[in-house]
Formats: sequence, C-alpha cells, structure tokens
Amino acid sequence: MLRIDVAKKLRDFTFSARMDLPAGVTAIVGASGSGKTTLLRLIAGLLRPDSGSVELAGRSLSNGRVFVPPYRRDIGFVFSEYALFPHLSVAQNVGYGLRARGYPAATRRQRVTALLERFEIGAFAGRRTNELSSGQRQRVALARALAFEPKALLLDEPLSALDPHMRDRVRGELRAILADLAIPTLLVTHDEADRSAFSQRVLRLAAGRIVKDAD
Repeated sequence: MLRIDVAKKLRDFTFSARMDLPAGVTAIVGASGSGKTTLLRLIAGLLRPDSGSVELAGRSLSNGRVFVPPYRRDIGFVFSEYALFPHLSVAQNVGYGLRARGYPAATRRQRVTALLERFEIGAFAGRRTNELSSGQRQRVALARALAFEPKALLLDEPLSALDPHMRDRVRGELRAILADLAIPTLLVTHDEADRSAFSQRVLRLAAGRIVKDAD
C-alpha cells in the first residue's frame, strides 16, 4: 500500500492530495498544470512537501521528522522524456540505481543482464542512449526503474515521446509488464488509450486537488 497525505504551496495554488493506493495501476488525469507531475515528484522525494506524509509498505518516507531521499525510497520512476544519462551506456543506465543503492557488482551484472534480455535490448548493452530509437530508450528507462525491484512505480506520460505507430506497439508491451507487477503503480497520462489499457482506477486532478474518481 502507498499512502499519500501531502500539501505543497505552488505558485498558482496549494497542492493537496490524500489517497491510499493498493497494488495495481491507478491513472491520474487532469489538465496541464493541475499538479499531476507535482504529485509524482512529492511521492518520489524529488520535491519536499510543506506538510503531511508519504508511506510505502508501512515505512514512512516523509513526515514532519523524516525525509527519505529518492535513492532510498524503493520507488521506480519513468520520466516523460526518460531522463537517461547520455554519457553512460545502456547497461550502465539500467544498473545506475543498483550502484547508487550499494548492490554488489555481481548482483548488478546479473540483474542488468536479465533485464536487458527481458526488454529485448541486450544487443544494445554497450551503446550510448543517444544511439537508440525512442522505443528502445523507453525500454531502457523502464528497465532502470525496475532494476532494484521497487515497491512502487511512477510513470509520467511514459509513451508521450513515441510516434503513434510505435506507441501502439509499446503500449501492448508495457501493459503486459504492468500486469505482472504486484505493486502500486501511478500513471500520469493525457491519452485515453493509455488510461483504458493500463489502469484499474482513475483519479482526476484539478488545481492541485483530487476532485473525484473519474468515470
């Protein structure tokens, strides 16, 4: 269970959200500027709330006394533009979170190899990410987010950088992957097809507040 009860004053409004997210995919929808990415950043620890708390699997990640940094939160994050490291190889990108968390080298190699094969990007292990297609970069980003076996997953418009043809194909692949994960997954999207394909629950944000479960 991922539990969020946070508030953060922004330029145009005060963001405030309270929710309990079980295992499975929850989609967050809303107009641009409604606070969708802010919510993900607060959960991931990339933004510090003014008040409230974030709790994952019974562990407090943020409250008035505790603020766990992102690399210790056991939360995977796939950014809309993937945020891959251009100076690192594909394998190094996938293993980055494992290295940051102090996993032994042998464990890192084993997990990276398994993920590269799972996402069918093993042939690109030594390449830099700027040599890859958008679809291949998306797979690298997802493999990196899953490498350390996170307890929650955040997806910020994960297919938005793909062209329509590639998006349809990758959507099917991502749907199969998410179906196998028994962890809370929060998906931000503007795309009705993504919302329908991935999520069991849909929440709507407006001016930094959850207004209702979307139909």
